[in-house]
Amino acid sequence: MKEKILQKASELFLSYGFKSVTMDDIANEMAISKKTIYQHYSNKTKLVEAITLNIFAKITNEIDCLCSLKRNPIEEVFEIKKLIMEHLKNEKSSPQFQLQKYYPKIYHTLKTKQFDVMSGCVIENLKRGKNQGLYRENIDIEFVARIYFSGVISVKDKDLFPKDLFPTITLLENFLEYHLRGIVTEKGLNTLNKILKTNKNE
Repeated sequence: MKEKILQKASELFLSYGFKSVTMDDIANEMAISKKTIYQHYSNKTKLVEAITLNIFAKITNEIDCLCSLKRNPIEEVFEIKKLIMEHLKNEKSSPQFQLQKYYPKIYHTLKTKQFDVMSGCVIENLKRGKNQGLYRENIDIEFVARIYFSGVISVKDKDLFPKDLFPTITLLENFLEYHLRGIVTEKGLNTLNKILKTNKNE
């Protein structure tokens, strides 16, 4: 039952927002009593936290599996973008913004975890890219990794990048191109241009 509650609550929160959905809404959708939910999650905040960490764990596991394949580093960046887009396609409520506004402690915990995971993945990608001659030899890996992370966080900010002006997929494509053009060698640029051309034709 705990997993079923987590699953249904995830669907509702991602569709309608953490603020809008109540424990009554979840109970009604599942045709169970609110008391049943409280047996597993003592309050709404605990449920939001469990959902957030569960989604994060799933995405992290998928990214780890992808990175373990040790693909061409530039191709890997775009594959991770595709993976993230798969998860974002069901979001209709800007969950990151809502977490930041209504559940700041959970948001801070999530952001810290995201940085730990992403920085490790990005640093590994940058090292391999340098070794393969795809990224410039003189880039500061720690700096680039942190700039990349801050950029990923910023492009999700709907105040800075309203959806009507910046569709999510276009925004991420533009950000990745911006990021990669700043660090690639001539060899890496050839690879990047091929990927961009392929993506444009799809």
